[in-house]
Formats: sequence, C-alpha cells, structure tokens
Amino acid sequence: MNTVPMPFDVRLMNFTASVLFGAVVLGTLATGLWWALRHPAFALAGITVQGDLNHTSEVSLRTQVAPKLAGNFFTVDLRQARAAFETVPWVRKALVQREFPNRLKVVLEEHKGVAFWGQERDSRLVNSYGEVFEANIGELESDDLPYLSGPEGQAAQVLTMVRSLAPALEPLGATLDELELSARGGWRARLDSGATIELGSGTVAEVRERTLRFVRTLPQVTGKQGRNPRDLLTADLRYGDAYAVRLRGVTTGDAVKKK
Repeated sequence: MNTVPMPFDVRLMNFTASVLFGAVVLGTLATGLWWALRHPAFALAGITVQGDLNHTSEVSLRTQVAPKLAGNFFTVDLRQARAAFETVPWVRKALVQREFPNRLKVVLEEHKGVAFWGQERDSRLVNSYGEVFEANIGELESDDLPYLSGPEGQAAQVLTMVRSLAPALEPLGATLDELELSARGGWRARLDSGATIELGSGTVAEVRERTLRFVRTLPQVTGKQGRNPRDLLTADLRYGDAYAVRLRGVTTGDAVKKK
C-alpha cells in the first residue's frame, strides 16, 4: 500500500502550530515562575532550628543570620545560608534545607570544647575533633580544661597525645594541665601539681611508652628520698635509658636508669 506524501504547506502549518504551542507553554511556565519568584506568599517567613543549642539560642541565631539571607523560598542560596550560620560562635556545622512554602530548616552541630589552645590563652578552643575555633570563654560549662599549644595546624595531633598521656599519668594521682608541642617536635607536659616533664620527641606510641616507664618507676625513686610522686618538680625523659628528676625538698637530682 503506497502512502501519499503530505503536502508541503500542510507540513509547514503543522510545524508552525507545534512551535506556537511550545512557545505558549514556555511562556506560561515563565509567567508562573516569575509569579512564584515574586509572590509575597513565598517570602521567607521563619527559620526552624534543630540540633545542638547549648550555647546559642534560637532567637540569637535568627537575629544574627536572618539579615544575611537574600531572596525568597525559591531563590535563597542555601550554601550562603549555611556559611552564614557557621559564622555564629560555637556552630561547627549547619545543614540548611527549604521547608515549603516559606521557611528554612536548619540542623546545627555545635563545637564541644575539650581544651584551650595557644600560649596566649585567648578565646581559642579545641573541639573534640581537634579543630580550633573561637568562642566566648565565659560560656564554657567548665573552665577545668587542659591548655594545649603547638604549631598552627597541629591541634589534632596535640589532642591525640593528650588522650594518650592522660590515662598513663593517672597512677601518679596527677592530672595533665598543659601540653606543648615545640616547632622541633618536642613535647613538654605540666601537671596539676605544677611539675614539668620534658617528654622528648617521637610518635604517640613512643612518648606514651616512655611516660609509662617513668610512671612505673617514679614511686621507687621518690620513696628512696623520703618523698612521693606529688613532690616532683621537674623530670626530663629525653635520655636514652634514664631520666632526671628534681624533687621538692631534695637538693640534688640524679639520672635514674629506666627498668
């Protein structure tokens, strides 16, 4: 069966009709989009805040962030909104989502301060991830935190060392108050008793093992002098097979061979 070709003028008319129909559809969509982008019903009417709110109130968050948000429900830049929330003190991360028809939903994660950071002892803290952040020290639940210091970018390494050494020192009845990492890689600790310990350099495992040997033998050393570990003033563990100590009330200090 032969098919008779459609006349050219008919095909042209059909094509023109299709183009016109498509243009009408696109125009309608564009008009609807224009209406949605500008209609007052989609202006941002509020922000729902969820997550950690230990140091910042919802009212304070809205006050600080809302003026930085531009656009409505459809046009607001979520990345910029997230960045605005993460500039608020104590906020570590913010997840921002649209909540139809005119709200934003924000889920916050706050920093958990576990130590002070820096020799200046200013407003910088270290969180549980080893990240340095700035906050109002007066808002801490407790100021009984260790002081850590070291080269910039090494806070996580220093925090790891603290977590390794703190339990190693417990048999002495001592608390680690300060830990410093020098630019050359040497470690220095200060206990709550005021004693200073030069820990030497090395990996976390090496420094911990050196400290454990020191803790294990120190009671014997102090006992021979009629003292106890709380009488320790200074210790130097940087020797290969020995350490040197200075005790309160004892005028001489000897290098003690490690066992």
